[in-house]
Amino acid sequence: MAFSAQTDAIAHKGDWVQIYRIVLEAGARAPQVPEDTQQVSLEARIKGFMEDGSARIGQKVAIQTLAGRRVEGELVVVNPAYGHDFGEPIPELLAIGPELRRMLE
Repeated sequence: MAFSAQTDAIAHKGDWVQIYRIVLEAGARAPQVPEDTQQVSLEARIKGFMEDGSARIGQKVAIQTLAGRRVEGELVVVNPAYGHDFGEPIPELLAIGPELRRMLE
């Protein structure tokens, strides 16, 4: 399952990468999960540092997450970016840090 346009990218030991894996196959989920959800596999995309060797997109690799977990999965992105933000800056909040530093001096 490819999620990246980096089809020729190669990752090496220590590189920051993202993997894909199926945590639970369709039908293997908890009985209280709605029927339409039961029909879909539970997937995970996990970022971490590649543990060994070199690999191309699509190959199975092992990573170590920032929390220290070792996870195996399909390499999907080399050097993945974070795709979230906290919205527009709030001017009143931008001044808090410098103001607090002045107060603590």
